[in-house]
Amino acid sequence: MKKNPHSARNKQLLLYGLLLVVVGAAMAALNHCSRSQVAAMRSPLHHSGGDTIDVAIEYSPATYYTYADTIGGYSHDLLEQVSQLAQRPIKFWPIVTLSTALEALQQGQCDIVVAQYPLTADARDDYAFTRPVHIDKQVLVGRAGPEMARSQLDLAGDTVWIVKGSPMRDRIASLSREIGDTIHVAVDEVYGPEQLVLRVASGEIKYAVVNGAIAHEMAQRVPGLDVSLDISLSQFQSWIVKHDNLSLRDSLDSWISVLQADTAAYNGLQRRYYGTTVPVAQ
Repeated sequence: MKKNPHSARNKQLLLYGLLLVVVGAAMAALNHCSRSQVAAMRSPLHHSGGDTIDVAIEYSPATYYTYADTIGGYSHDLLEQVSQLAQRPIKFWPIVTLSTALEALQQGQCDIVVAQYPLTADARDDYAFTRPVHIDKQVLVGRAGPEMARSQLDLAGDTVWIVKGSPMRDRIASLSREIGDTIHVAVDEVYGPEQLVLRVASGEIKYAVVNGAIAHEMAQRVPGLDVSLDISLSQFQSWIVKHDNLSLRDSLDSWISVLQADTAAYNGLQRRYYGTTVPVAQ
């Protein structure tokens, strides 16, 4: 008996729709937070002025999230500690699209971008980075099953998706040279890494490359994902500031150093969000 292609497609769309509802519900929870916390959801990102530090922060499980009336995330909590230490207010502007946040940074609409953006030599030419706040790696996200790539060599001739503005394009280009074959790169210009994972889960796209922290957290919530294949080695993750704003970068480094010196508290924060502790440069 032949399968009905329209039925299969309808099931695929239904699954994707249900997955988007899950993420949409999480995003809607932002409405329960204070106005300052969700300013970006209601008005265009703009600089607050005064001594306020404006942070464009990626909405993702490992960085910034909301649940009911609770706001959390590793970077969010760490920045709250920076705010207390520096005695300067911080305004969070949740963002989905990395390229939009980086553009806002260059235009002076925010002071810091916090996103899944690995610190690489090439990236230093465009931005200034704080000292590392944690370590992560890039992984391949696909659907579990016999068609899932088991090694990087299996990606030859295939297509992987990344978010717009991601430096992961450079890593995939290097990987293509390493395996001696082409790995095609497609760019999602609208959504962030969490939504990209959902596109894989729905069957809309085959592969995505995102940071491991997001991939593993999503795999616990969305059934049928395989995130076992590493695409890169471990890389430092830092906060991004404008290339010529070295005074802010140096101040952040000083505040982060103080927080990292309290090993018990810092390790506790890492265990809370990553389930383990990963040493960072001191």
